[in-house]
Amino acid sequence: MLTMSEVNLKDKLVMIREDFNVPMVSGQITSDARIEAALPTIMQALSAGAKVVLLSHLGRPEEGRFSSENSLAPVARRLAQLLGRPVPLLSNWLNGIDIRSGEVALCENVRFNKGEKTNSIELSKKMAALCDVFVMDAFATAHRTEASTYGMAQFAPVACAGPLLVSELEALGRALQNPNHPLLAIVGGAKVSSKLHVLEFLIKHVNVLLLGGGIANTFIAEAGYAVGRSLYEVDLLPEAKRLMALAKQKGVIVPLPLDVVVSENISEAAEATIKSIEQVGPAEKIVDIGPKTIAYYCELISQAKTILWNGPVGVFEMTPFSKGTADIAQAIANSQAFSVAGGGDTIAAIDKFQVADRISYISTGGGAFLEYVEGKTLPAVSMLEQRAGETSHLV
Repeated sequence: MLTMSEVNLKDKLVMIREDFNVPMVSGQITSDARIEAALPTIMQALSAGAKVVLLSHLGRPEEGRFSSENSLAPVARRLAQLLGRPVPLLSNWLNGIDIRSGEVALCENVRFNKGEKTNSIELSKKMAALCDVFVMDAFATAHRTEASTYGMAQFAPVACAGPLLVSELEALGRALQNPNHPLLAIVGGAKVSSKLHVLEFLIKHVNVLLLGGGIANTFIAEAGYAVGRSLYEVDLLPEAKRLMALAKQKGVIVPLPLDVVVSENISEAAEATIKSIEQVGPAEKIVDIGPKTIAYYCELISQAKTILWNGPVGVFEMTPFSKGTADIAQAIANSQAFSVAGGGDTIAAIDKFQVADRISYISTGGGAFLEYVEGKTLPAVSMLEQRAGETSHLV
């Protein structure tokens, strides 16, 4: 791919697709991690003398209609604070953008434009005609074939990858394509069905696979243990059996929990009980891994040279069920391994347990992270690769 650092940006109108799809409560940003992650790219473009115009979506508004709850106005305000300069929010930006070199502006939510999600050629060309250079920097949206990701990369005069996108791909490439072994992956979350292909891909590549959450419960049930009222997928039991057979064939360690934390209710006031895997009662829900399992998993983590983490191992949001995820997070942070973490719940856990500075790389992507881990080609990245040869002579 052509990278932003290879392009002369001086006096050029540079449109940068970032991912400012930040969590909001009552119009207030609750985590600005994705905004912070984009700052180096923005500053680099401003320092190069570009006219910097930022693009992003926020939420899932009805296409073609403005909705105040999905406005990027709070993002513009936060960007202005972080950059220490004005960041105007452009509402009718499709009709033209007037901005000077060394200035930065944010376009209103790209999903307010009809045709964004369907990658409308008409909309893509209209947006691409506004800029001299398009920078795709939003790894978290690189798996979507949309007008502001794929379409812009396809039709802009020059299309290149931003520093954040490049660093994401390099970190994931280091973890998956040329890792130091043992390579250990931790996959948690509610459903096997949502991560079936990820699990299969990982079993073919890792040395150790640790499972958590509802995913682990499905494998526990497949092994013949009672799981009570736990979240699990009965229709995925044959797939769990097949994956365990594949792991055995590949020599991959996929341990089941030795003990678990159970509760009849999931709340902050709930009573949590530690039980061996054989003792889960019919009215109980598995909500975390137990102390013996934590110790075993942490020992495996300490032996790893490369760690890939996606998903908590329990209902970490609630104090009675948070110890498993907290201790796993600390074990990864204390490890000497190269560690990559990604996914919304994983990032929330990293923030909660304050280990961000000791994880080697934290990916901003959720769906894109998983698709990359599956071995899929990300459409926006593929288009940048396709355009590299076409546009390099224009740089």
